[in-house]
Amino acid sequence: MDRELWDREAVTFDDEPDHGLADADTRAAWRELLVGVLPQAPARIADLGCGTGTLTRLLVDEGYTVDGLDFSPEMIRRARVKVPESTFVVADAADPPLEPAAYDVVLSRHVLWAMPDPGAAMKRWVDLLTPSGVLVLVEGRWHTGGGLSAADSEQIVRTVRDEVLTRHLPESVYWGKEIDDERYLLVSRM
Repeated sequence: MDRELWDREAVTFDDEPDHGLADADTRAAWRELLVGVLPQAPARIADLGCGTGTLTRLLVDEGYTVDGLDFSPEMIRRARVKVPESTFVVADAADPPLEPAAYDVVLSRHVLWAMPDPGAAMKRWVDLLTPSGVLVLVEGRWHTGGGLSAADSEQIVRTVRDEVLTRHLPESVYWGKEIDDERYLLVSRM
């Protein structure tokens, strides 16, 4: 993964239904899914690998305070336009330069699989959480062979947290199309 690739991807990133959330049904499904596992607003959220800020926008609209981080300057440029009231940082999610023990939630969508050392990244992510903080991951093992299975992600999270709950997300409303690969939401509260 390199910055230039993701800078190029930023131009069309929001064209995918699950990235841009332009479809009202898809947006509502993501809103319901995420708000259903998050503490009440105005909880503070670190959106790691925030891309163009679509989930940041969704959650800010629900009253959350969200700081976004992505290693693509172009993704962050677009996120700042989309969500001017949030703070965004160009940085590597493998070692986020955010305040430790300051976040009620660490949220990451389709990022853990791309970390060179997912276990080390997970430890750093959990270090960002308050003692009662919640880890929320959206990941998958895609038809391309990329990604992480739910079992792999659960194993990584269990190296630093005791509780791990996984919900598989096969419903097309989340993705804007039928899928035949593994996609899931993983939540760890302690």
